[in-house]
Amino acid sequence: MPLLVVDGYNVIGATPRYTDLIDEHAGAGALADVASLSRDPYGHDPFESARRVLMSDVATYAQGRYEAIVVFDAAQNLSDERPDFSPGGVRMVFSRTGESADTVIERQVVRAREQGREVLLVTSDNAIRATVGGIPVTCVSSALLAHDMQDTNDDVAEARAERTHMRLTMEDRLDSTTRDKLWKLLGR
Repeated sequence: MPLLVVDGYNVIGATPRYTDLIDEHAGAGALADVASLSRDPYGHDPFESARRVLMSDVATYAQGRYEAIVVFDAAQNLSDERPDFSPGGVRMVFSRTGESADTVIERQVVRAREQGREVLLVTSDNAIRATVGGIPVTCVSSALLAHDMQDTNDDVAEARAERTHMRLTMEDRLDSTTRDKLWKLLGR
């Protein structure tokens, strides 16, 4: 199965869908100073909602087509060490103390390349793209993946809306020809 590697904070910072979820009291939309946002003296993590929505979107996008990993830089987070999580089948990985997310991404891509696996890397960071790009690695921008994920979410919402308006009686499920034949058999 191909590997999908997502540069988490790069996608969050490049997409209004996620930057709008950064807590306002911590400076939402002003992603410029991640370090100061991450050092909330009360232990609040202003990126929690944005990460949760991104993880959900990536799980929807991957849907069995990819093994998905979302990498976040933990160097400036409240907790230097964060465990790896797997919500929705997507691995959430935080870099270790003294290690950048870029290093983790490079390691994941090199490992996949050594296994002969295809890789879809999502980042707008040109340094990472230049370092790990090339066959069998396809690089796409954060904005492109966010756009694709929004299209997927719109399709899911549309399908849900159609289902909620559909009546589930037997009569409603039958085509008109079959329904007429049944009514005739019943003498109606």
